[in-house]
Amino acid sequence: MLQLFLFFILHAQWVLGNTEKIIFLAPSNLEVPVEHPTLEDLQLEALSPQHWSLRTHIGAEFPTTASKYGQPSWYLLHNLQEGQRYEVRICWAATQPTSFRLETYDLSTVFETPDLITSLAQFSESRQPDLLDAESQKPSVARPEKKSKHTPKGASSTLLLQIFAAADYYTMNKTLMNDVPPVFVDIILDPYIYNVFPRSLLPTAVYIIILAIGGWHLAKYISVLVKGIGHGRSDPEKKKT
Repeated sequence: MLQLFLFFILHAQWVLGNTEKIIFLAPSNLEVPVEHPTLEDLQLEALSPQHWSLRTHIGAEFPTTASKYGQPSWYLLHNLQEGQRYEVRICWAATQPTSFRLETYDLSTVFETPDLITSLAQFSESRQPDLLDAESQKPSVARPEKKSKHTPKGASSTLLLQIFAAADYYTMNKTLMNDVPPVFVDIILDPYIYNVFPRSLLPTAVYIIILAIGGWHLAKYISVLVKGIGHGRSDPEKKKT
C-alpha cells in the first residue's frame, strides 16, 4: 500500500491554463427539420456526448461599442439528454490573454431574436465551403475519429452555443494591436452524473479517494513504527531501575 501511495504522489502533474465554463440543463426534445434549409447547412462544428471534445482556433477581437464582449462564434450542441445537466468548458493557454463569454440558446430563441439570428447568419456565411480554404490548415478535433459536423435527424435535444472572445492584453506591438491572432482552444462538453457530479471529474475523485486511503494506511504504519521505537527506548531504562 505504501508503494502504491508513493507511485501516485510521484506521478501527479500540474496542468497550467485558463478555463471558462457554462452550466445548463438540456431542453426538451425538438423535431429537427430534415428538409433544406437545415441546421447542417449552417456549417457549424458540433459537440455531443459521443463527440465531446473539439480542438480549434477561435477568432478574437478587442471589445468595441458594437460588440462589447468581443467576436462571437457559434457551435451546435446536439443529441443531449432531455433534462440532464451539462457544462461546456473552453480551455486556452495562459500565453494568449483572452476573455471568453459563453451563452447557450434554444433554437426558437435564436430564430425569434433579430440580433442573435443576424450574428448566427454572419458566422455561418464565414463558414461556407468556398470561404473555408484556410480551414484545412487549422488543427482538427482533438480526437479525429470523433469529429462531428452532422446534425441529428428527427426529435433531439439541441442547443446553440455562442462564444465571445475578447483580446485581453496591451502591447507596443502595433501588429498585435491591429490584428488579433486566433486563440487556440479546447471546447469540452461534459455531462453531469445524476445531475450532481461532472463526468470528467470522476477520475479525479477516484484519485483523491486512493490518496486518502493510502494516507490513512501510511499514517497508521508511521504510528506503529513510532510506538515501536518508543517502547524500544523505554526497555533499557526499565532494566537499569
